[in-house]
Amino acid sequence: MAHLIYIANLSLDGYTEDMEGKFDWTDHPDEEGFRFITNLVRATGTHLYGRRMYETMMVWETDPNLAAESPLNRDFAEIWQAADKIVYSRTLEAVSTRKTQLERNFNPEAIRQLKEAVEQDILIGGPELAAHAFRSGLIDECHLFLVPIIVGGGKPALPDNVRLELELLEERRFGNGAVFLRYRTKQGKAT
Repeated sequence: MAHLIYIANLSLDGYTEDMEGKFDWTDHPDEEGFRFITNLVRATGTHLYGRRMYETMMVWETDPNLAAESPLNRDFAEIWQAADKIVYSRTLEAVSTRKTQLERNFNPEAIRQLKEAVEQDILIGGPELAAHAFRSGLIDECHLFLVPIIVGGGKPALPDNVRLELELLEERRFGNGAVFLRYRTKQGKAT
């Protein structure tokens, strides 16, 4: 059975976006960090996104100049394009990338079935979509990248009104001061 993994970049005070909705402070990992993220994403076969996260990530397919910038960028672009993607949005008219389907509503039972049906782990990105999965008890692991900045407010990386016990599985510090924390949720433990 596949695991559902929430992956997020967040400020030290717990936000994925600042008060102006910007997250430009998260999109410049050093080469070591980007290689690490690429290898994490390589291990997943399906990505679940909300509209805004999808629109941010789709450049890895729609902008060929991005992949041409470096071998590492090309590797990430190829991995991203190879993954199946499900985008949850009530406002998006259509998707513009291959291997992508559009869903209007988040259905916890459909995600449970997906976890049972696929072999590779499933990545979920975007705090609003992930909040639905957290509240439905679907998240098995959290892969959090703490960026060394305090933004003072904005969009929280983790949902309100959810209590969940976590077990630290891995930690890693990068040269730019970012820290990776990998947690398993209590319901994510193998039985």
